[in-house]
Amino acid sequence: MNLSMKLPSLAKWAALPAVTLLSASGAFAQQDRSPAATAMAGGMLVFVLLIGLAVYVYIALAVQTIAQKTNTENPWMAWIPIVNIVLLLNIAKKPVWWIILFLIPLVNIVIAILVWMGVAEARNKPNWWGILMIIPVANLIVPGYLAWSD
Repeated sequence: MNLSMKLPSLAKWAALPAVTLLSASGAFAQQDRSPAATAMAGGMLVFVLLIGLAVYVYIALAVQTIAQKTNTENPWMAWIPIVNIVLLLNIAKKPVWWIILFLIPLVNIVIAILVWMGVAEARNKPNWWGILMIIPVANLIVPGYLAWSD
């Protein structure tokens, strides 16, 4: 089954929360809203969901490519939430029990930086690239740079 056959079903699953929220908005509304305002809110929700899906696919592709280039086992794990953290720990050569540290607020930021620094070192790049993951726009550029640069 190719990707073009999967896209309509993905669109249906992405639209399902929007349709559900639109149909239930009258039950939770405290004000009488116009249908145009409800449609606008639903459209914004779908837009945000599509942007989130695009970012998720981009990050998953980047992590999978990094895993393939570093000869790490099971690069397909990049597509499964939470399991992709285990894959990043394997790429960075950090202990798998560090996944527990991702549950502790503020500590998880430090651990994420250390893991991405290890990923940068595994790709033979300067480890300060991992520090850039805390900068909002740079955190979208860094995985792509580590994945697709020479």
